[in-house]
Amino acid sequence: MANGNLRVLIAGGGSGGHVIPALAVARELVRAHGAEVRFVGTARGMETRLVPAAGFPLDLIQVGQLNSVRLTTKVTTLSRLPLSVLACVRLLRKFQPHLVFGVGGYASGPAMLAAILTGTPRVAFEPNAVPGMVNRWMGRWVQAAAVNFPATLRYFRNGHVTGIPVRPEFFALPPRPVDAPPQLLVFGGSQGARVLNRMTPQIAADLLAAVPGLTILHQSGARHLEGTQQAYMQSPELRGRWADSWKVEPFLDDMAARFGTASLVLCRSGASTVAELAAAQKPSLLIPFPQAADNHQCRNAEVFVQAGAAAMLVEAELTPERLLAELVRLFNDPEGLVAMAQKARSLAHENAAASIASLLLQCGGRVPQSAQ
Repeated sequence: MANGNLRVLIAGGGSGGHVIPALAVARELVRAHGAEVRFVGTARGMETRLVPAAGFPLDLIQVGQLNSVRLTTKVTTLSRLPLSVLACVRLLRKFQPHLVFGVGGYASGPAMLAAILTGTPRVAFEPNAVPGMVNRWMGRWVQAAAVNFPATLRYFRNGHVTGIPVRPEFFALPPRPVDAPPQLLVFGGSQGARVLNRMTPQIAADLLAAVPGLTILHQSGARHLEGTQQAYMQSPELRGRWADSWKVEPFLDDMAARFGTASLVLCRSGASTVAELAAAQKPSLLIPFPQAADNHQCRNAEVFVQAGAAAMLVEAELTPERLLAELVRLFNDPEGLVAMAQKARSLAHENAAASIASLLLQCGGRVPQSAQ
């Protein structure tokens, strides 16, 4: 089927949770549909590194924060917003995309506003259970939206549950052998999570004693490597009896393989993280990041808990004693972990990138009505 030369401007970024799925969709648009894709972001986001490395052109605009910031920051951002929108209007007139794909983050708002002003079709991507500020504002002004959770559909016109693009390696993981020794994987994203880095070493010796054969693999984040290792080494038992049962790494390159060997994952509940847990069929104990915008990590975790795919502890109520008790409870219920893993896989979407790309083609007028 002829698609023409679809041009898509992908707007947004900031964290990897915005940029990495956007890049997966961009690659699918180019691979499957021969599209021309361009990104617009800000100098403060991960897009400045990841987008050029992936071979896509990137335009930068100046735009600040509006959510969860001081009043002075909001006033400054709002005063500069017209210039940011004008910069995006100029970009749209130059690139002339068939549609703008807003993935959330700082640059998404000005670009989507510019698309409204120029009459350019708009599609939103919302990976979290509760949309961020920009997507809440734009929900009624988009032609379509790609979301990860069915409950999110109510915020948008013409919403579609597509899921979040996840690397195929997570879906390809074989079932973990029933007789494999238990392993706890601890990670808080690429930057680490302070509460996990601080609290897990405090309970590690008692946890290893309570769960026979257990090993702990802990991703601390590069900045927290030394402090986390020192926290483990403060325990005489972790220096002696259990010295070979735990390991701290600054960053785990092959995360899919690490998921494969883990019997339980202790982690945050960002959108990309929970999507990978679902794809890999991994039971988890989720500790939502309390400062996440709109408390979206807690909402993501609640979806998994309600589905029976995870357990959750709220950081404000977290103590070493509660964390230890919950981990021991989970490890002492292997059948429960298996059931949790099966429920997690039921929340996965294996063809998310292709589904989103098809939606963009339709909204960009590149697919005949008879083919929809």
